[in-house]
Amino acid sequence: MTGVHHIGVVGGGAWGTALACLARRAGRQVTLWSRDPAISTVIAQQRTNPVYLPGLALDAGIEAAPDLASLGTCDAVLLACPAQAVRVVAAKLSGSSPVLICAKGIEAATGLLMPEVLAEVLPGRPLAMLSGPSFAEEAVQGLPTAVSIATADAGLGRDLAAALAAGMFRPYWTDDVAGVSLGGAVKNVLAIAAGIVEGRGLGHNAAAALITRGFAEMARLGTAMGARLETLTGLSGLGDLVLTCNGPLSRNRSLGLALGKGTSLARHMEGRRQVVEGEATAPAVLARASKLGIEMPICAAVDAILHRGADLDEAIRALLARPLRREGE
Repeated sequence: MTGVHHIGVVGGGAWGTALACLARRAGRQVTLWSRDPAISTVIAQQRTNPVYLPGLALDAGIEAAPDLASLGTCDAVLLACPAQAVRVVAAKLSGSSPVLICAKGIEAATGLLMPEVLAEVLPGRPLAMLSGPSFAEEAVQGLPTAVSIATADAGLGRDLAAALAAGMFRPYWTDDVAGVSLGGAVKNVLAIAAGIVEGRGLGHNAAAALITRGFAEMARLGTAMGARLETLTGLSGLGDLVLTCNGPLSRNRSLGLALGKGTSLARHMEGRRQVVEGEATAPAVLARASKLGIEMPICAAVDAILHRGADLDEAIRALLARPLRREGE
């Protein structure tokens, strides 16, 4: 029997809400904190999240946390806030229980992976990273979903997996923290590119090439950072990449689709509360790659389109005009 009986969830967005539901289904006591207290209250009292998961019935028994300090007695804390908010939010956590990071991205200001941020903010505190192909809507609906949990402590990995495994939700554990953290970050940038390909009407051949060559970029950076190739070809790398590049529920793909059809970034984001992680992650990925001497031309094209006013068609032509080379280089 796992020692994780009471789970605290930080974040009332779609994924935080989904994880709270999964933990309840696994028989755990769950307390959820949201930056917007109204969201955690309506989740607890009305079993719904009308902002981020409208129309879906949530599990009963999720308690609303009045503040972050009230999660200090939980056996584990799931950090499901946006990646760029992880440093600020984590600094406010109390207690000494393990933190399971459920945010996918690279910190824009520092180029650090999420576990590296936590190691700075909460030194010595046990941590793990959860990532994988997982749309929150499908997880709440009880559809089959598999994810990776990475931690240096195998016992902690098993405990966290057992605390969340419910119905058709299946967590696997690994000790490759870098691999699991990186895959979930880079795939968001590549999903924007996949959306652009579709929005521009470039066809299925181009979409398949984009995913394949995009994965090659992810693998080059990942192995240079110490990640294992077997992890990058697993759930949190290739698996998440395939889902996010093809799934209609992907916010990153949706952004790329809009850009491909001629909508500006500012216009697409108007009135949206949900974060598109790939937008902030793109320059951070390139900064990390530059330090390691790694070329990532697809990610570079996405960053140029998003942040430097690059023309879409010119960026595509530049990619196709790159020198021919042996596959694998």
